[in-house]
Amino acid sequence: MKTVIFIPARYASTRYPGKPLVELRQKDGSAKSLIHMSWEAASAIEGVDAVYVATDDARIAEHARSFGADVVMTSEDCENGTARCADALAQMDTAPDLVINFQGDAPLTPPWFVEGLMAAMATDPTVAMATPVLRCDQQTYDNFIEDRKNDRVGGTTAVFDRHMNALYFSKEVIPYIAPGTLPQPIPVFHHVGVYAYRPDALKSYVKTPASSLEQLEGLEQLRFLSAGIGVRCVEVDARGRVFWELNNPGDVARIEAALESQ
Repeated sequence: MKTVIFIPARYASTRYPGKPLVELRQKDGSAKSLIHMSWEAASAIEGVDAVYVATDDARIAEHARSFGADVVMTSEDCENGTARCADALAQMDTAPDLVINFQGDAPLTPPWFVEGLMAAMATDPTVAMATPVLRCDQQTYDNFIEDRKNDRVGGTTAVFDRHMNALYFSKEVIPYIAPGTLPQPIPVFHHVGVYAYRPDALKSYVKTPASSLEQLEGLEQLRFLSAGIGVRCVEVDARGRVFWELNNPGDVARIEAALESQ
């Protein structure tokens, strides 16, 4: 399948303005921007035909071109990353078979997370879109609980049926587990904010009104579920690596610590 990756990036983030250009300390002591790191992570994925930074901001576009990225300029009206990917797709001369939305705030995403999505989509042509889920280890679960106790919006969790079809995604920690009763392995799955779409699913997204759940949670994937479009969850293995997105300024230290340890 011809596969294209779009890395949606906007400057005017509500929680963290200018986030794509934030610099993070690397293991060797140098600094590199978040969008640069995300582009490098996306470029390491095998079986991909092209990688583009999709943005409406000239500062991000100029910076991305400076390290060699291809850029697609998108509308300022794109409400989220999925809409930005749909806008970028509409500008392609030839539509790919598969579109990957690789989050610009997740530079710790290993290539095999996305390769697993691509394999799942190739195996089952009925799947309209897919996204990875990662079983929480103790550190990640503790990060979720700490963020919620401090009224911070951290990562997203997912629940799914026995066929791995998503039931719900939330910025709350679901399922609820009473204090002192945490089972092992931990039955909470961290949703990795990467999506693989068939072009028709992506096109239908922008034609469908936002759902109330999407607006309440601020999670674009809930529009697909509300519209009756299934989302296949693909469980992935971190293989000992730490995964976390840069959601808040406090996450910089978490990601830099992960870079130092791996």
